[in-house]
Parts: sequence; structure tokens; C-alpha cells
Amino acid sequence: MTTSTERVGTRPAVSGGAARGAERRSPLGWVKRGGFANFIFILPLLLIFGIFSWWPIIDSVIISVQHTNFVAAPTFVGWNNFVFVLHDPLFLTAVKNTGYFALLALIFGYPLPLVLAVLMSEVKRAKGLFSVLAYIPVVVPPVVSVLLWKVGFYDASATGVFNSILGWVGIPPQPWIQDPASAMPSLVLEATWAAAGGTIIIYLAALTNVAPELYDAAEVDGAGIWKKIWHVTLPQLRGILLITFILQIIGTAQVFLEPFLFTAGGPVNSTTTVLLLIYQYAFQSSDGGSNYGAATALSLMLAGFLAILSWVYFRVTRNWSQN
Repeated sequence: MTTSTERVGTRPAVSGGAARGAERRSPLGWVKRGGFANFIFILPLLLIFGIFSWWPIIDSVIISVQHTNFVAAPTFVGWNNFVFVLHDPLFLTAVKNTGYFALLALIFGYPLPLVLAVLMSEVKRAKGLFSVLAYIPVVVPPVVSVLLWKVGFYDASATGVFNSILGWVGIPPQPWIQDPASAMPSLVLEATWAAAGGTIIIYLAALTNVAPELYDAAEVDGAGIWKKIWHVTLPQLRGILLITFILQIIGTAQVFLEPFLFTAGGPVNSTTTVLLLIYQYAFQSSDGGSNYGAATALSLMLAGFLAILSWVYFRVTRNWSQN
């Protein structure tokens, strides 16, 4: 009898809880909890983000299957733009050059900011001065930086800055950006100089969060400077290093300014990158017109590749970055 009464007595409670749960999941319950007010609050942000971020992406997909010059009525061509890009002899050249640039930038440009940041963190005096000096190249407008290096440092004559320095030790003048073999490394050198300062500041900020007790414990164990860096600094910066690594890959895969202003893709297409090829499709077509459809198609191919690469990268490094 008691059990029956308890069961009967619990039914209204269960029924009432279910009713309240259903009310919470109903549109009226969502409004009562402030959901509608929150939606109204973020609606302008959603509209602005959608118009300026997502609509251009959707519009790019539409243009990629059209032949258009943005003046006459567009013509639907389907996959022809993608086929044109894949059969273009310059496509593989641009992909190889972009990969070569990214590889050189990772070999030389990725470890350099970390090394400089670690050295600057060990400086006891004038640390702010060194930070300012490291960040100055980032402040200089990119076009000014490129023209400065092109006219001054990479002057192929004996009076160029680099060739003058080489002349002091008996090395003859070098062609730098005028030779296919040295053009791409020259571009990487300038790009590393221009972008390293921002990464150095990030590493310096991350180094301030490393507990000094870890270095003290390593020193008590007899660790030298290199063991401290390997066993303390690098593990503590692991998450930052992973982020800057993928950001550098994405950034180098979209290199445009240096090959455009330094060499315009030359000499002999040795510095033609994917983004420069996109620019040539859009504004420098061989027929004198503008192939905006092919340019947009190649842009989507690059975006898709970088999206897949980023997804795979974060999947592969997820456990390592969290442990």
C-alpha cells in the first residue's frame, strides 16, 4: 500500500518536471529565458559579418562557374574555369614556387623569431629597446620595405649594399633577384626580416608566463642554457609554437607582395606564386581581357587546400598540444 501510494504520489512530480522541460524547449520558454533579446542584440553583428565575410565567399563560388568581366551579363560555364586552371602550364610552376617559398620560410624564418625572443628574454637591461628594434620592420609599410630592399640591398651592381659588403671579403657582386636560382631565397630573406618582429613579440609575451621556478629547478639539476631551452622553454611554449607554425604555413602559401613588387614573377617565372597567378588571371590575361572566373576558381582551390591542411594539422597535433 505504501509503495503504491509513493508511486501515485510521484507521478505528478514527474509529470510537472516533464512539463517544465517541455516549456523550456518551446519557443515561448526560449523567449522567457532572454533568448529573443540576445538574438536582437547580436543581429547587427550577424548581418555585418554575413555581408562582409560570408557573402563574398558565396559570391566567389558563383563567379567561379561563370565567365564574366563584371560589365556584360555573366555566362555559366560550369567547371570550365577549374579545368582551365589545372591545364595551365603555369599552375604547377606556381604551386612549386609557392611550396619552395614556404619551405625556405619555415627553415629560416620559423626558428629565427624564437631564437631572438629567447636571447632577448635573457637580457637584463634595455629589453624594451631591443623589443622596439625588433618590431620596427613590422611598422614600416610593406611596399616601402620591398622597394628599399629592391633598390638598395639587392642592387646587382658593385655599389649595392649587399654586394659592397661581399666585396669587403673578396666575393664578386651577386645578381640576387635577377637570377632564377637566387631570386626566391632573396624574397624569403626580406619577408623574414619584415615579419619576424610580430612573432618575436608574441614569443616574448609567452615567455613571461613561464614560471621562473622551472628554470631554477633545472639549474639546480645542473642544466645549461641549451637544456633549459629544450626541457623548459620549448615545452612551455608548445601551444604557441603549434599556432605560429600553421599560421606561417597559411601566410607563406598566400605570398603575393614580394614576388609582385620585386620580380613580377620573374626571372623566367621562377617567383610566380599561386596568388600572383590569380592576379595575372584577373588583370593580366594573355588575350588582353580579364579571366575573373579562372582567378576565382584558383582562389577557391587555394582556400580549400588550406582549410583541409589546417583541419588535418589540428587533428594530428591535438593530443600533443594538450598533453
